[in-house]
Amino acid sequence: MEDISPVDRDYELCILLGQTRDAICKARKRELEQYSVLPEQALVLFIIQAIGNEATPAEISRWLFREPHSVSGILERMKKDGLVRKAKDIHRKNLIRVMLTEKGQQAYNQSLKRKSIHQIMSSLSEEERQQLRSYLERLRSEALKHLVSRRKILFP
Repeated sequence: MEDISPVDRDYELCILLGQTRDAICKARKRELEQYSVLPEQALVLFIIQAIGNEATPAEISRWLFREPHSVSGILERMKKDGLVRKAKDIHRKNLIRVMLTEKGQQAYNQSLKRKSIHQIMSSLSEEERQQLRSYLERLRSEALKHLVSRRKILFP
């Protein structure tokens, strides 16, 4: 009879992927501490900057694969910190737009310094980076099928 390990190879890979993500995120958090910006805030600032004047909490939640109420909490904390402001859309009164404040723009510019990420990723050759991108995109696509989600992938 074949021994069945309590942790199979797929699960071990999933754990490794999670540990890798967590380690990179912790390195990024340390790097951003000098600017008093959290990694999730830097990501939201990046998304708002990428979307532009059309940024809404719903659109941000789609980019992050997070529930709208979670994103609302992040945005409220960022608003209290003076990083973003919210305004009602002039054409659709029930729609809220999210914009960077001057302080938010400064935090965004500071968050563009990604030395830790570049140092970590530099351990891979260009070919390995392309392979990793391909594998991660394939895994993300398969995971999204299991979520039975109609969310479209906006980045990259």
